[in-house]
Amino acid sequence: MLNPIQVLCSDITALSLEAKQFASYTEADIISTVEFNQTGELLATGDKGGRVVIFQREPESKNEPHCQGEYNVYSTFQSHEPEFDYLKSLEIEEKINKIRWLPQQNAAHFLLSTNDKTIKLWKVSERDKRPEGYNLKDEEGRLKGLSTVTSLQVPVLMPMDLMVEVSPRRIFANAHTYHVNSISVNSDCETYMSADDLRINLWHLGITDRSFNIVDIKPANMEELTEVITAAEFHPDHCNLFVYSSSKGTLRLCDMRASALCDKHSKHPSNRSFFSEIISSISDVKFSHSGRYLLTRDYLTVNVWDLNMENKPIETYQVHDYLRSKLCSLYENDCIFDKFECAWNGTDSGLYKSLYFATCGDCEPVDPYQYRGYRPAPFPTWYRTGTKVTKASQSAYGGQGQSTYGGQA
Repeated sequence: MLNPIQVLCSDITALSLEAKQFASYTEADIISTVEFNQTGELLATGDKGGRVVIFQREPESKNEPHCQGEYNVYSTFQSHEPEFDYLKSLEIEEKINKIRWLPQQNAAHFLLSTNDKTIKLWKVSERDKRPEGYNLKDEEGRLKGLSTVTSLQVPVLMPMDLMVEVSPRRIFANAHTYHVNSISVNSDCETYMSADDLRINLWHLGITDRSFNIVDIKPANMEELTEVITAAEFHPDHCNLFVYSSSKGTLRLCDMRASALCDKHSKHPSNRSFFSEIISSISDVKFSHSGRYLLTRDYLTVNVWDLNMENKPIETYQVHDYLRSKLCSLYENDCIFDKFECAWNGTDSGLYKSLYFATCGDCEPVDPYQYRGYRPAPFPTWYRTGTKVTKASQSAYGGQGQSTYGGQA
């Protein structure tokens, strides 16, 4: 059986190459974020045009077992529209920055999507039956006269063609002054957090008019600003724990039981040189499914951290090592500020990373199927971790307060 992610990525690569060849796409068609749901059956993609496209995995067929790896379009809807802040004279892009699925509680699916300022909660549901046999309506839906109703009948549900309905349930706005870069759903399934460059807010999914500020690193004087928040995520099991990363390359593990505002940490990272501070800026952070490990991505490396050991990562993978000699050129054309993402596989036994495709300024063309790992694998952007993460014992979170993960990793 083919690897479903391999098939999906091969299709996307082929489509992107074909689109480049014929120049048949616009700036609004460029995908800005992707997110699987918890089961892997649905894949949501957001683009720069503010659209969300949901793909559904084909069920396994005995005659065509390879079809399990194919994802077809399930639903498409416009999530965000371009806006203009007249007070600040600022244009707000419709580009989707992040998508997060909520754990499924019933037949419907719920997801959060956000652009730079506004977060929206969407409900995705199916309908394959319609009620018929109303007492006060005829077959065409027109109201009947009361004098024509001589008997009462019980409406029945009749089958119909499958219809996927997407409806907005909540709109969370006016809480972020800066650009939203992360959203994360809590394990209690009632709250979530959103992070911008300087603040992290805690929301209740049922309340849209207020949120609680849990991290604020904005200095009193903006000239003293030395770092910004780059990513944030809740612990998969402990609803009181979350982690956020900064442009200085540090991770801060926070416990909301310790204080209402989690803006203090145990230690400060060491000072770095100009280029080393830029390339060490963490662009993405992910908890493992077990909650024991952290996966981080900066410009040149992917690191795996153990929550019980904050002085150094337990594994480091070099990604763009050949670019170290080209940092000046990358800085001049702003490529050094590009953001990359990372992810665990479903069993925490491996991880995925993103890298450059085609060219970057004065850099040489990069093979999109660059592979590094301990053994050959069919999917080239796959790392097999050296530690047996899935068999690791769970740590006891007895400590209070915050921990800082950083240093010369």
